[in-house]
Amino acid sequence: MPTYDVHQHLWPEQVVEVLRGRRRPPRLQRNVLELDEGSFPVDLREHELDARLALLDRDGIDVAVVSLPPTLGWEHHPELADAYHAGIRELAAASGGRLRPLACGTCLEGFAGACVSAAAFLGRLGALPDELERAGQVLFVHPGPPGAAPEDAPSWWTALVPYTAQMQAAYLAWVADVGERHAGLTVVFAILAGGAPIQLERLHSRGVEPRSVLHPSVHLETSSYGRRALELCLKAHGVAQLLYGSDAPVIDSRPTLQALSELGGAVQHAVLSENPTRLFA
Repeated sequence: MPTYDVHQHLWPEQVVEVLRGRRRPPRLQRNVLELDEGSFPVDLREHELDARLALLDRDGIDVAVVSLPPTLGWEHHPELADAYHAGIRELAAASGGRLRPLACGTCLEGFAGACVSAAAFLGRLGALPDELERAGQVLFVHPGPPGAAPEDAPSWWTALVPYTAQMQAAYLAWVADVGERHAGLTVVFAILAGGAPIQLERLHSRGVEPRSVLHPSVHLETSSYGRRALELCLKAHGVAQLLYGSDAPVIDSRPTLQALSELGGAVQHAVLSENPTRLFA
């Protein structure tokens, strides 16, 4: 049974070309990505196919589920999504089955599912859930562009505050309403849905029975989290709803892999192999 990393990002050369040609954010200036919320150095070599396959080999991962992050703003700049769809098909074909792409907010043949921002999940999905369910594809919910940060906010502010808040809102929208309307849709929330396990007790304090909201079709992805958070997630949601993801190349994949190894072989097998194989094979 193959091992999976369900949260990686890959920029085909077509996306890089579009970003280089733009005069306003989102754009690339040499090796600096300029977004509305700030500028960030990038190493474009990490988006080359050979480098990505080498990273998978280093981590012992057979298959990476890759997407173009909504934080790049493709929901408002469709030329980025079009470039990604064209380029990622080529990279996936050349990867020997090791890359499974997600489409940008749409259901496309040959893709494993669709990636949407948390904001889009809250109200602009239209017919997408039904289309994905009919196609047997997955909906992957990811943070989108953040709002303005406070003046002099530390560099980690966006990752810790707006991103997690977006994901909590998306997850609780599923709990409140979306899950009932699309019970057969398989949904994966990135970054443990911004801390979904700790919300279950607070829901209980407001009269909601936690077990009533644990939909079997909802899965939480692990990127950036360590042993304490993963243990809480396992106790709250169970091992069958947890999927390994790294957010490569944005952050180092190794700490979360190490944390999973410390939880034992049965957990590792379920999170890296059994659970994602059920969704993506």
